[in-house]
Amino acid sequence: MLTSSLEQKIANFDPNALGDAAGGLFGLPFTPEEAQVVVVPVPWEVTVSYRAGTAEGPAAIREASLQVDLYDSDLPDAWKLGLAMEEPDETIAQISRDLRPIAADYIGWLEAGQPTAGAAEHDTAAARVTAGGDQLLQWLKAKTGALLDADKAVAVLGGDHSTPLGFLHALAERHPDGFGILQIDAHCDLRPAYEGFRYSHASIMYNALELPAVKKLVQVGIRDMCQQEADFIERSVGRVAIFGQRFMSEEKFAKKSWKKVCGKIIAQLPQKVYLSFDIDGLDPKLCPGTGTPVPGGLEFEEAVYLLRAIVRSGRTIIGLDLNEVAPGDTEWNAIVGARLLYQLCNWMAVSQGRLAAKGLGATEEINAKKGKGAK
Repeated sequence: MLTSSLEQKIANFDPNALGDAAGGLFGLPFTPEEAQVVVVPVPWEVTVSYRAGTAEGPAAIREASLQVDLYDSDLPDAWKLGLAMEEPDETIAQISRDLRPIAADYIGWLEAGQPTAGAAEHDTAAARVTAGGDQLLQWLKAKTGALLDADKAVAVLGGDHSTPLGFLHALAERHPDGFGILQIDAHCDLRPAYEGFRYSHASIMYNALELPAVKKLVQVGIRDMCQQEADFIERSVGRVAIFGQRFMSEEKFAKKSWKKVCGKIIAQLPQKVYLSFDIDGLDPKLCPGTGTPVPGGLEFEEAVYLLRAIVRSGRTIIGLDLNEVAPGDTEWNAIVGARLLYQLCNWMAVSQGRLAAKGLGATEEINAKKGKGAK
């Protein structure tokens, strides 16, 4: 019944028409039940420590996605895959709205040197924010876990970078043999309980590494870190591999190709890869509204080339997140975010054998590398 409905929608859909505002993500006609790839929006920004606005990211990307042309020369039939976004959970959104002013006031108090006056009102702030973060973790773990069990490929769309931790917990339970994380980011996010918040956006990778299933963390594009994070990386004895901006610039200045740099990055990744993409990993001209922009970063096509190279290597992207797309004063951030999300979701599907790609090997060839039949 579902297959018949899906086939009818594909037959009746015109991928050359204007994006239908009444449709779904990218104007596509599919429901999450019909789709092979499901995006879970998480409008959450409780612990942002500089500029707010990331909670508006999922809605802004949803609107901007209607302007994205669906044809891709490498993935001409990608739109037929079935890509859909869940409705945001209002309970989670309300918790974020309720806790954000509490966290902001607490951060302001810390920055003021923790004055005695007014200290009492901040006594429970960190604990309340942490309790909310735990609610988010448990909700997202259950939500994404159910989608994974229904054989969906899943992408989490934040929100700030703290959002995907529950998804990582769900994946850890389903991949006890382990997986690696590829993090594209301007920041390491390895601070323990930053500003007193256990689930801080600056602590996501510290928290992820507490999961034994996370065997490796490969960081790309890093150009801001503190001494504590540098010490953590050194103590990790190779569990964390960093390809920072300084390294990438030196490679470029030495006339090394981006293809060779990508090869070095991919060599550090295990067979199963989770991709965590903070949009500030891109050059800030591509994401000027993001919460903590830093000079430097990847170009859009450099990021997409790395994504394709990962899939070409035969590795499987078992899940992904895209975070920190704050609309700011321009639609540009969401325009870039929407196009990046389309690439991320489609190439994850290719890696899982759900979609064929030109010039990369058909679905059967990718699956053959992994020793399994095509879906």
